[in-house]
Amino acid sequence: MVRRAGCLLALGVLALGVAGTAFVWLVLSAIGVVGSAPFGRLVSGLGLLLGLAAAALAVMVLRRVAARAGRLVDAARRIEAGDYSARVPVRGPSELRSLARAFNAMSSRLESEEAHRRSVIADVAHELRTPITIIRGQAEGIVDGVYPADAEQVGPILAATETLEVLVEDLRTLALAESGSLRLQREPVDAAILVNEILDAFRATAAGAGVGLVEAVATDTPAIDGDPARLRSALNNLLANSLRYTARGGAVTVTAAPAGPGLVRVAVHDDGDGIPQDLLLRVFDRFVKDPSSLGSGLGLAIVRDIVEAHGGTVSAQSAPGEGTTITLILPATNHQ
Repeated sequence: MVRRAGCLLALGVLALGVAGTAFVWLVLSAIGVVGSAPFGRLVSGLGLLLGLAAAALAVMVLRRVAARAGRLVDAARRIEAGDYSARVPVRGPSELRSLARAFNAMSSRLESEEAHRRSVIADVAHELRTPITIIRGQAEGIVDGVYPADAEQVGPILAATETLEVLVEDLRTLALAESGSLRLQREPVDAAILVNEILDAFRATAAGAGVGLVEAVATDTPAIDGDPARLRSALNNLLANSLRYTARGGAVTVTAAPAGPGLVRVAVHDDGDGIPQDLLLRVFDRFVKDPSSLGSGLGLAIVRDIVEAHGGTVSAQSAPGEGTTITLILPATNHQ
């Protein structure tokens, strides 16, 4: 690019030199300083007029190009000042049109990312507000003597603190995934052991909610090539979501089976109300949740990031009244 610009500049200087020399010769010839026949003077005069017309046309073109370049500069300054709505018209030579399109695409992307950043900040602030309000209210009540400092009054403080801890850890995981810094400690993970550990951790909660837990792991399921702690975190989020939306008397089923050469399928199915269709396509995005949901809207986003960090995929199938199935496709270990 630099070499091309240098060549164009050299050619421009050369052309200006030749044109300047010809211009001087034409002027001197037209006024008779340079000896020539009348016809030669006429030709020189016409050449001078054509040269002046060409120069005027060049000035007009340069002004138009400069004006368009000036609009680009002004738009760039607006973006530098934080106004990401700046756009420039796509006009002029092909190079300028390409530059304008690239500039508009860049500013559009920056505007979208800024809107997303503000939305995330607002959502985080909203999620933090409730537990902080509980902690402050209970603590002030105890300090003022309104509430006794017993387990019943301290309990909500501890519960709100745990909510804050989970939210902070979720945000940390998302930040690591977004920056590409989500490190995995890979090892062969037995699918049956992983699934049963997760189910055992939720049996008391499920029993209290009147929801059954079902395990279905195929005997020929290969070991997963993954980080056991991260995989447990992903399945924890899925089980918590499923139990939250499954009514008493329902069931949550966790399955694992081969999914083709070198792949393992792990799925969590519940027979709850299902995910509304308008949310299904965005269900793995950050802070996307049903208005009636009590969660933070981060669980499925974390599941997606963890699975993709393993080189796998995640998908959701749901229909009203038929429950929801979240399917993870993960790599199998090469060391069976």
